Amino acid sequence: MNRKLIIGTRGSELALWQANHIKDCLEKSGFETDLKIIKTQGDNIQHMRLDKLEGKGFFTKELEEELLAGTIDIAVHSHKDLPTINPPGLIIAAVSEREDPSELLLILKDCVDTKKKLNVKHNAIVGTSSNRRKAQLLSLRPDLEIEDLRGNINTRIQKLRDEQYDAIMIAKAGVERINIDISDFHVVEINPTEIIPAPAQGVLAVQIREGNDELKQILQGINNEEVAKAIAVERTVLNLFEGGCHMPLGCYCRFEEGQYEVWTSKAETGDDFPDRVFLSAKTTEGLAERIVALYKNKHSYPQTVFISRDITENSYLYRALEKHSIKLEGESLIRIYPTINKLDPFILKHLDWIFFSSKNGIENFFKLEPRLSKKTKFAVVGRGSEDMLRQYGYTASFTGQDEGIDTEEIGKIFAQENPNTTVLFPRAKGSLQTIQNQMSENIKVIDLPVYETVLVDNVSKSNAEVLIFTSPSNVDAYFANNLIDPEQQVISIGYSTGRKLEEYGVSYTLPYSPDELGLSEAVFALGL
Repeated sequence: MNRKLIIGTRGSELALWQANHIKDCLEKSGFETDLKIIKTQGDNIQHMRLDKLEGKGFFTKELEEELLAGTIDIAVHSHKDLPTINPPGLIIAAVSEREDPSELLLILKDCVDTKKKLNVKHNAIVGTSSNRRKAQLLSLRPDLEIEDLRGNINTRIQKLRDEQYDAIMIAKAGVERINIDISDFHVVEINPTEIIPAPAQGVLAVQIREGNDELKQILQGINNEEVAKAIAVERTVLNLFEGGCHMPLGCYCRFEEGQYEVWTSKAETGDDFPDRVFLSAKTTEGLAERIVALYKNKHSYPQTVFISRDITENSYLYRALEKHSIKLEGESLIRIYPTINKLDPFILKHLDWIFFSSKNGIENFFKLEPRLSKKTKFAVVGRGSEDMLRQYGYTASFTGQDEGIDTEEIGKIFAQENPNTTVLFPRAKGSLQTIQNQMSENIKVIDLPVYETVLVDNVSKSNAEVLIFTSPSNVDAYFANNLIDPEQQVISIGYSTGRKLEEYGVSYTLPYSPDELGLSEAVFALGL
């Protein structure tokens, strides 16, 4: 192609970064390019909520019109802003690599409460124009007040600096692309498996006219086929629900260790409690259809669930099941007793890490009122333990759930990342010590049984359709006198509990994450 290529873009700093990124990629391949800035409906109307604007594609329509008119050759979009079906005559010729799709919660420093989930104070005012973010935030923190937030990324951040909000939620990708200084805020990065991003979040779409085969071939040099395959699942889910970017739908697909893993969150409105689903498969074929079927076939959900821990009506799992009139019975089948009443101050003084593998370990350790060095860091397994640790005013520097749910693998990764350290393991008397056994020779392990579990005698059989077991001890307590019925389904919170179930010959489902988000996903996935 001998002539200059004209690239159409919106005029915000982020949009210009995105367009220049594609421009640079093309120019490195020897093609001459120029930018044309085009204003869209979404740019012009700043006083209305996004879900109140007419139609779809309010950040993309004007670019597409100029593309069809031939005044530009290429339109560069944030892929999540695009409707799922291209207008007649247009195609997506390439997609970019994917930036980190995590969300950031930026919090004014005097509105921080590290004992609260997400580190923001009780009843905080959080700004976002996304119904998807609103629904998921309220599911985790129902006390929050969510208020509309419009404007480009710099405008939104300035509104926080002006204290119009206590916190705002924005995409990490946008912050990183234009290198915004956010050091004056307390920043919480939220994993995309916890608050699920918009379909195709963090990906750029390069749109051209259909039939321009020469340009399409040129753009294959910047097309990321693996990203295209993953976001195709996300956007197919959105399309099957007939939703636009205002729908409270999050969908995130990634390829890990030979499997496509997909998390989906969907609510009816921003005020509705979202339903979550996690599925994995070796191929993407039919994966989106299976996800949508789970949402639509609600008659297949179980009606009764038992969990082997005490549960409150405020818990995430209780609220997730209650929405569908699923009865949840919660009862711990073990009793916890402390085994020591005093800690050695010399040991505490020389610790690099304290590693907790359970919430009971955290609770019983802090009952001893430890005096800890400021340099001591904390490691936990899973978001549930992370939340419990936060209640004592500490933040985990290592969360095993970020690495997966196999406790052996968690131990190996921790050991590789933290050589030549001293690690204290507060634990249950008689526990399997799976993580401790993965520590290398250059790590000093201090073993500290702080509690013991005693099984409840003569546990009654549950007739619930689904049984959830939360520890190996609870498995022992239940199956000492009871058998499982053929029609009952079992969920194990993690690998150690699963191995104990295997000793009793019980088949089980393993959630992705050993917390109430993961358990709710696993319950609904049983409807397949």
